[in-house]
Amino acid sequence: MNTTASTSTPGVRALSWCLHLLVAGLLALTAGRAVATAAPHAAGVVAAAALLALVYAAGGLLRRAPTAHRAAVGWLAAVGALWVVLLALSADAVWLAFPLYFLHLHLLPRRAGPGAVAATALAAILAFAAHRGSFALATAVGPALGAAVAVAVVWGYEALYRESERRRRLIEELTATRADLAAAQHTAGVLAERERLAREIHDTLAQGLSSIQLLLRAAERALPDGTGNAARYVEQARQAAVDNLAEARRFVTALTPPALQDATLAGALRRLSATTSTRHRFAARFHVVGEPVPLPTAHEVALLRIAQSALANTVRHAQASAAEVTLSYLDGQVTVRVADDGIGFEPAAAGFGLAAMRARVHALGGTLDVTSAPGQGTTVTARLPVTAPVPDVEPEVSR
Repeated sequence: MNTTASTSTPGVRALSWCLHLLVAGLLALTAGRAVATAAPHAAGVVAAAALLALVYAAGGLLRRAPTAHRAAVGWLAAVGALWVVLLALSADAVWLAFPLYFLHLHLLPRRAGPGAVAATALAAILAFAAHRGSFALATAVGPALGAAVAVAVVWGYEALYRESERRRRLIEELTATRADLAAAQHTAGVLAERERLAREIHDTLAQGLSSIQLLLRAAERALPDGTGNAARYVEQARQAAVDNLAEARRFVTALTPPALQDATLAGALRRLSATTSTRHRFAARFHVVGEPVPLPTAHEVALLRIAQSALANTVRHAQASAAEVTLSYLDGQVTVRVADDGIGFEPAAAGFGLAAMRARVHALGGTLDVTSAPGQGTTVTARLPVTAPVPDVEPEVSR
């Protein structure tokens, strides 16, 4: 069937009712003229028109049939056969060819519809010529012109409908993309603030408390009498510094992304691959190349987020069956590479996700490469320079 055949919209319903009213009016006109003019077969015309009206009205029940398409074709054949009978009895039935054109184009496949319209027009022309006893060019103009108009109207409507559907899908995708973008921006803002607070606490409070602890320990050793009040106060102050330093470290740990808590970057990526495979029935395999080295928290967070975004894009858009996540430590760089075997895309048409990945990597002095083409999969590669992380606290001086 045509796409419009199964679509129930206000516009389609309005056109359907107009078509029904047109058929009813033309049947009434045909029967009425046969009675008014006392045609030789007036009774037969009225009976054929009434039977055609009943069969046509029964078409409304076809939507509930389990095999609606096959039933619709059979119903259309019955309507056409009764119309031919009515056409043989009355020349006025030729006007019913016009609504039949729309029925053929509406219910039959796109290739069969125009052929049925042509056959209906030919039958109308021949029957009208037979009733008149002669053939003239004017006899063929009406049915042929009506057939051409019907085909143009239906095909034009289908073109408009396809364009409307395309726009509707684009609007839905845009709405979903805006929602995803808003969620991604909110998440990125929260994570950025958490990371900033973690760095501030680490670089100020934690380091300051560590220095206070070291100075108090040095002062404690420098006191001539280790049992006096001064020594006791110094010990209490040093213990308070130790306790607050531990609390500051707990704050820093709490602000670290959950996937990296008590785990290395390799462990977090391995868990990410396993979770993706489990949740999406998608083979995500993880590999490590080279000797892992300590990385700053900002580097680990950035690489983890890029891998998460790349795998999320693969699951959503790539229609892939497998992906490879590779963490490499080579030539003074740490690299995360996510490659899938999906449908690919044109990198020039990349959206916000890849732009956000690239900005995150560039902020840390790295690079992001995206290799893809339609039908050839996608590879996202993020590279960051390996730099030694800042130590959590200063080493304590031995006694």
